[in-house]
Formats: sequence, C-alpha cells, structure tokens
Amino acid sequence: MKPPNSPTGQELFGNHRGVAILIAIGVVAVLLTAGLALNSRIRSSVTGAFLARERVVLSEMAVSGVQAAMVMLINDRKENDTDTLQEDWANPEKVAEMMGLIPYDEGRVDVHISDERGKIQVNALVKFPEGQQFSASQRFLWERLLDQVFSLFEEVPDSDPNMIINSLKDWLDHGDDEAITGLSGAESDYYEGLEPPYSCKNGPFDHLGEVALVQGITPDLFAGAGGAVGLSSLLTVHGVSAAGDGRFTYDGKINISTADVAVLATLLPPENSDLAEALADYRVAKADETYTNTISNAGWYKNVPGAGGITINPDLITVSSDLFRIVSTATRNERTATVNVVVQRVKEDGTGRWICKTLLWQAQ
Repeated sequence: MKPPNSPTGQELFGNHRGVAILIAIGVVAVLLTAGLALNSRIRSSVTGAFLARERVVLSEMAVSGVQAAMVMLINDRKENDTDTLQEDWANPEKVAEMMGLIPYDEGRVDVHISDERGKIQVNALVKFPEGQQFSASQRFLWERLLDQVFSLFEEVPDSDPNMIINSLKDWLDHGDDEAITGLSGAESDYYEGLEPPYSCKNGPFDHLGEVALVQGITPDLFAGAGGAVGLSSLLTVHGVSAAGDGRFTYDGKINISTADVAVLATLLPPENSDLAEALADYRVAKADETYTNTISNAGWYKNVPGAGGITINPDLITVSSDLFRIVSTATRNERTATVNVVVQRVKEDGTGRWICKTLLWQAQ
C-alpha cells in the first residue's frame, strides 16, 4: 500500500525530467562560456597575427624606401661631386617618381631626403683631435646662431648665449679639472649636482639628444616653441673625418647650397642676415621648370642681388656633401611605420664602388 503523501510515478518522472533539463541547461551554459572564451582567444590570436603581419609589411615597405633613396644618392654621386637643392634627391616629385617604380599591393611609401651637411656640426666647436680649444670660426658661427634663434622667440628664453657656448665647449673638451670655460661654463661637478645627476661627456656628442643636457639649453631652445625653430633642427652630430694616426676631426663645413634659411643667416655678417631669404629663393628660382641660377660653386651667393659685397668665411662653407638623412614612412590599412636614417656616402676601398654607409637607424 502506497505511503500517504508519497509521489506518484508520474510525479517522479516529472521531477527527474526537471533535473535533467537543469543539468542540460548547466552543461549548455558551461559549453557556451567555454566556446565564447575560446572564440575570444582565437579572435585575439588572429588579430595579433594580423597586426604582427602588418607591422612586418610596413617595416619592409619603409626599408624599401630607404634603399630606393640610397640608390638615388649613389647615382647622383656618379654624375657629379656637388650637392644642391636643384638635384633629383632634393626634389619631392622626383623622389615620388622613384618610389612609384616599386610595386606595392596596397599602401604607399613617402620618402624625404635632406642634407646633414646643411646643418651646423656641433662637434666642430672644439678643435679636434686635440679637443681643448675653441675653433674661432665655429665660435663666431655659434654666436650668430644663438642670436638668430633667440630673436625668434616672443619671450626671450631664460638662458645666456655666452653660457651656452662655454658649456658646450666644456662638454666637448677633454679636461674635467674644474677649469671651466670663462665664468659660465660647466664641468661634471655642476651636472652631478642636478636631479637626476649625470656626468659631463668630455668628448664629442654621439647623438643629438645629448645637446639638450648641456647647461643653458632649455627644452624650448632645443626643440623650439610657439613657432620658433629649435636648435635640434639646425644641428648635426655627424661629420667626423680622419685626422691621421687613428685620430679624428670635424671640419665644420656647411653646404651653403642646401642649408636652412636660419643656418644661412648665421653664415652672413650680422648686418646682412636679412639676405638669408634672398639666398634661399635664389637657389630654387625657376623659369619654365628650369632652374635659372647656378649654385654649384661656393661663391654663388655673391651673385644674389644685394650680396655682391659680402664675404663668407670659406672655411665654413662647401657645395658638396657626404651625409644625408632619409625619412621613409610606409602607410597601409590606416597604419604607418617610419624609419629615420642617417647615411654617409663613401667609396669602397676594394671595389671603388659608391655605397651608403648607415650611421643612424631609428624605427618609429
């Protein structure tokens, strides 16, 4: 006889079915969660693989731009030994035509070539290989440079040009014996008292960022501000040459046929600095797409109207170069990769071939 209040067979079946449904729902929920997690991992892996592939492709595209620029520079050197803004490597349209010869399935590469010899060699301020005394012509150049740069700021930078020049000399020279240059130079005891502390280099600048560490060179002076040009765009640390017996020097010569307007102004006498724009325009003047002025000799500036009576120290200028900066930017699928390279154009001893030797390679 069935006990009172005991479930019937139908009720037991119904209860078991409910439990089974709950178990099934639980299993489905677990599987769904696991599936979503797996899907997320797969999507993440696929996305990561895609992005990695894109980075590799963009990098290779940017490198191809550098290689194409090197070819242009080598071909240019085979044709002549001068370097001016009238040549193909300095013409954005000609560079773009060169890049157009390289087939890309997608995307594009934009390349810009500039002459590092068109800048002021910061390491030439001191006479190497001795590395103890100012170069008189380079000190004059720095005085003019700082006058020009300071004048571009609406608010005068909180620094002193003479202090900057003396401190640069102390950074470059081999002595570190408290014998600072003038009353405003700086040796290691000054820099080691800063926070964070660091030592005076007592040797040539290896990279441009070191210049920003020198006493008196404020961030605005180095990088520029408010539309005013900064020192970083007008200087180069490159340009070393052999001085015999394993020693080195810096000749400090500036390519007057490629230099920036601000650098041209530093080369001119103070009373004639306003002619810098006229010199810059003279270099690229055209008639019917043909350059009208010859700028392949160092005295071409005397042909500029108003500049006939001017003399620039011949120790400071040249019209040839062996140093170039190549900036190659690859764009693809709304992503970019940039390579910033400085090369030196040299002739191989063994083969006599012209090559571009890499001095700096920065991927951005």
